[in-house]
Amino acid sequence: MSFQDNSGDIIFDIVLTDEGRRRLAKGDGTFNIVQFALGDDEINYELYDANASAAQQDLEILQTPVLEAFTNNIASCRSKLVINPRNDLLYLPVVKLNNQVESLTKLHATLNQYVVAVDSATEDSNKSTVATTHVAFDSQGLLVQGFLLGFSLDGAGGYIRVDAGIDNSAVPIGSAIPDRNESQYMVEIDNRLGRIVSVDGLTRASAGGRIDDDNVATYIFSQNRDTKFVKNNSSTSLVGQVIDGARSTYLEFKIESSLDLRQSNFLFQRFGGQASMVNAANATPANNVRFIDSIVKVTGMNSGYSVNVPVRFVKLA
Repeated sequence: MSFQDNSGDIIFDIVLTDEGRRRLAKGDGTFNIVQFALGDDEINYELYDANASAAQQDLEILQTPVLEAFTNNIASCRSKLVINPRNDLLYLPVVKLNNQVESLTKLHATLNQYVVAVDSATEDSNKSTVATTHVAFDSQGLLVQGFLLGFSLDGAGGYIRVDAGIDNSAVPIGSAIPDRNESQYMVEIDNRLGRIVSVDGLTRASAGGRIDDDNVATYIFSQNRDTKFVKNNSSTSLVGQVIDGARSTYLEFKIESSLDLRQSNFLFQRFGGQASMVNAANATPANNVRFIDSIVKVTGMNSGYSVNVPVRFVKLA
């Protein structure tokens, strides 16, 4: 991946998606481009200078280097441009990570990530003693902030929540969100590392065969169908909420660690590293853990807004 010089002529750099390449490879003459997406991930609109002359106000924006097109689905076109025929909308809905609603949704205080313990030894599931390998529970057996139990899936442990709505108090809480009420979410995760499950651990979501050549699995959750994942946000409280204005729905889920991570160190050795986790009971360094850093991308399918959730998979070395 690299940047293209955008100081002169405007450059179009276009690549086919995985589905586009598959259809082109058929070679039967049926390939035809009918959909495309545009993104502005690289653009910082704060560079607009209203005090400059008319010709200079947006010059820095127009000359911002742009990324070369690439085909990694989980990272490309994170900020898609959308078309809305209405010209009377002052605010559009967004999707935001909610790590305030309760302690089990909070990011790990030091790492600023969600940490998925991939096997029983790492999550110390019996919670009966405090040992130097104790990386998930404190001396009272309470889960340390930021830890998701990727092995036991018994309803305990942390989870991830993403809220949707209009993040501006000018649109009061309880107001309706016209046109773009968020009723569907798309979740993308590296299928080699984990699967999406419900917060109670009883429902494993299905990607429906949507796993691309980058091993990215795509899950689609609908409000009416997937009631364990998508829920209506009827709260009027200001506490534990991240949407300041009208609220739509929220998505909540946990991550189940893959069999590859549980039974093998191959992926840790290939993509990850080693570090020392801190014993929550006495703040002393614990045994080394293997880790892999990744992201889970959540996109609101009505608004087109997306958020990258930082996740670290850990396993006692």
